[in-house]
Amino acid sequence: MPPSTSRPGSRGGSSTAGGVLSSQIKVADRPVTQQGLSGMKTAMKGPQRQIMDKTYYLGLLRSKTNELTTEINKLQEEAEMYKQEKSVYLSYEKRAEALAGEIKEYQGQLADYNMVVDILNTSTDIAEVIRDYNVLKVQNDRDAQSVDKIFTERQGTEKLIQAVEEDIEHEKVVADDIVKDMSQADQAKYMEMKAANEKLSQELMVQQQELDALNVKEEALRAEIAHSQVKQEAVQLYEKLHELEERRDQMIAEDKNIESPQEERERLLKQARMQSVKDDSQEIASMERQLAEVKEKINHFKKVIQQLDMDLENHQGKENWKYKELKKREESIDNFLETFEDVKNQELERKAQIEANIVALLEHSSRNVNRMKQISSVTNEELKIMQEDLTFKSNEMQKSQSTAKNLVT
Repeated sequence: MPPSTSRPGSRGGSSTAGGVLSSQIKVADRPVTQQGLSGMKTAMKGPQRQIMDKTYYLGLLRSKTNELTTEINKLQEEAEMYKQEKSVYLSYEKRAEALAGEIKEYQGQLADYNMVVDILNTSTDIAEVIRDYNVLKVQNDRDAQSVDKIFTERQGTEKLIQAVEEDIEHEKVVADDIVKDMSQADQAKYMEMKAANEKLSQELMVQQQELDALNVKEEALRAEIAHSQVKQEAVQLYEKLHELEERRDQMIAEDKNIESPQEERERLLKQARMQSVKDDSQEIASMERQLAEVKEKINHFKKVIQQLDMDLENHQGKENWKYKELKKREESIDNFLETFEDVKNQELERKAQIEANIVALLEHSSRNVNRMKQISSVTNEELKIMQEDLTFKSNEMQKSQSTAKNLVT
């Protein structure tokens, strides 16, 4: 238990909870001036504790400690209550999930019972019910196999995608290592080329979007002019005019750029007169040195670019191959899902046709069996009579044919 906050009174009078003595202060005793009430003077204050020693501050500290302890206990009780409520909520949530599963199961049983009641009320034949049950069972089994197959393919695709992503991350790490091993100049050049590549990619994306929009607009315009012969002829004439204008501009530009041999000779002579031979030699030597340095730098950068292109081509080749494989797999899955209903209906129709053929064959077999039974029931005497009758009728037919031939001849 915390120590009590009560303490003995001081010499100024009995102590209060805050350590300040009560005093009767009269408002009427305060001096009044022309500007209003004046501030209270210190001599007019009531008696207070004259000595604020260690005991005073210990008492004040104990009172604050008691308040903090009370508040901490209150917060602990609230936290404990929240924990209990949380545990109760989790148990209720689990119970609600279990009850939801039971309700779903009971709903399925109720649907089955309702179906049975409907069958009893409509006096449906049990054979028809069994036939419908078998059909539904076969269909459900087929659908379950199809779903399992699709699920398996999906898992395989997800694993393949994960493997591709891991390969991409690995290639990124390898590319970063290659960049780190480069010199400062090569790294700066690589970063510059990378920034230029990103910029060009963004520009390409923007231009691709513009191209798509223009293609859509072109398709709309073509669809619009497809119903008008006049508009089609106008478009053809406009395209022909545009081609002729481009050809004209090209020919004009070529004509302007072409110089005659005399003009070119005069221009070269004029340039030669403007500079002395010494200046030309020095400038040529300086330009040759600069050209050699530039060629060396160009060869170096070509090698670096070639190496980067080879690395990028290898990296992009693997990525493109894997992306194409994923795309083919996705297209096969989409085609399967799109043609699933048609194939299913065709298989059901083929099944119905096969069942009808089986029924017809069974009927034909039954008729043949009955005929065989009838034939087996004939006695030997009846068979002999039938053979003699057949022989007699065959002879009569031959005689009739010979008589007809004689009459013709």
